[in-house]
Amino acid sequence: MSITLVNPNELPKIDAYRQVSVATGSKLVFVARQVAWDADGNTIGAGDLATQVEQSYLNVGAALAAVGATFADVTKLTVYVVDWTPDKMSGFVDGVARAAAKLGVTPVAPGTLIGVAALSSPEHLVEVEATAVLD
Repeated sequence: MSITLVNPNELPKIDAYRQVSVATGSKLVFVARQVAWDADGNTIGAGDLATQVEQSYLNVGAALAAVGATFADVTKLTVYVVDWTPDKMSGFVDGVARAAAKLGVTPVAPGTLIGVAALSSPEHLVEVEATAVLD
């Protein structure tokens, strides 16, 4: 396996992600902005953060699979959420959990969640980017 995830003892243990990833592979994979679109470009879950998070993560999973990768190969996730406030965390976590269950994975790579004013389409509440490494 080309990815080792680490939680240093000197940093807090956070269940949702690991603090550090070490990649030793030779092929980098960059997954561009995945939003809550189906294969036809229709938005899934209008106005529902959990559903949009779920679909965005499923789309990341599909993009990774298309190049022979999985969430186990992900070194970093970046998530952008419109009008982020801490009270939205439960919806976010619910969406990630639902996607993880459908994909049969635990997406715990280091990640960054960034609150933004808007995304490129007004109906989108979340956007996910991923970086992965393959041997």
